[in-house]
Amino acid sequence: MAYQTAESKSGDAFRTISEVSASLDIPQHVLRFWETKFSQVKPMKRAGGRRYYRPGDIVLLGAIRSLLYDEGYTIRGVQKILREKGVRCLVEEKVADNETDDKDRALANASASTETDTGEATVVNAATHRELSSILKELHSLESELRR
Repeated sequence: MAYQTAESKSGDAFRTISEVSASLDIPQHVLRFWETKFSQVKPMKRAGGRRYYRPGDIVLLGAIRSLLYDEGYTIRGVQKILREKGVRCLVEEKVADNETDDKDRALANASASTETDTGEATVVNAATHRELSSILKELHSLESELRR
């Protein structure tokens, strides 16, 4: 059985932690640590604890890497962004930044691989996110007025 490199795999293929580590230029122990800090990163685990990352996991990890290493966010800052914006919005920004031709597939994979504990996918498009953000701002201003 010949070893297949990550570059020769299909875009939909699952990747091992060593392949993801090499492609994102992140040490394996950092990926394992991020799994403990970002509940949205949930690689599939096989017998013996071997991790297999879905394409959506890899896109999300790339977005997290970019925020931490390129934009200077802290882990808490990225956690807050994921809570407020959601995974899909973060991934959309990452895919738009990279101008990927396969944007729809990357977004679908990211949505499918980032399910909540109840098993329902959390999908919020950009327009809905903006509307919810404005409602939240309005609620915060009303709250501050009530506290006065």
